[in-house]
Amino acid sequence: MSEEKAKKPSEPLFSKKNKKLVTDPLTDNNPITIQVLGICSALAITVQVEQAVVMSASVLFVLVFGNIIISMMRNLIPSRIRIIVQLVVVASLVIIVNELLAAFLPDVSEKLSVFVGLIITNCIIMGRFEAFAMANKPWPSFMDALGNSFGYAWILIAVAFFRELLGSGTLWGKQILGSAIPGEEWGLYTMGYANNNMMILPPMALIVVGIIIWIQRSRNKSLIEEH
Repeated sequence: MSEEKAKKPSEPLFSKKNKKLVTDPLTDNNPITIQVLGICSALAITVQVEQAVVMSASVLFVLVFGNIIISMMRNLIPSRIRIIVQLVVVASLVIIVNELLAAFLPDVSEKLSVFVGLIITNCIIMGRFEAFAMANKPWPSFMDALGNSFGYAWILIAVAFFRELLGSGTLWGKQILGSAIPGEEWGLYTMGYANNNMMILPPMALIVVGIIIWIQRSRNKSLIEEH
């Protein structure tokens, strides 16, 4: 019997179960719209697409490496101090991210300000450490981190897209709805369009997220029944 177990092939790296760890958080188990976690950054830093992309990349880095580290250490961490260990791991990774942003993207780092540091207390990251990485091997933990990071990222970028486009008429700081060249007016501004300044206010982020939640749940009736 032991020989049969030893010869039993391991689960493929990209098995259906592992793929589901990546795809589920994108839609039916999205960390922001379904689990309602990490929503603060969706409200605070989605005025510009650039900020949303940088924040998403930062969370991706911290969650992927954090999940792998916690998973590798899971059998060595005493139960009584597991939260402390998780906080030390995420804090160390956030310091690395903060220093890299300050060195290579100082302007964006200044705009994001304290929100990068607040990744330490992001419910998504601590939740994945505790609920998944502490109970699974490194590869599934890696896939889980990718799925939740991408699920977090597309919500942030989608909210930032509409807020920046409709609120400032730009995307990634470039004029989209009107000309950035003096004396050359074109686009919607020539037809009387004016930027909706309400879009750059925090309450509009909540409204845009609410619309995404409504669309998501209206397409999947099971989400309405479960929640």
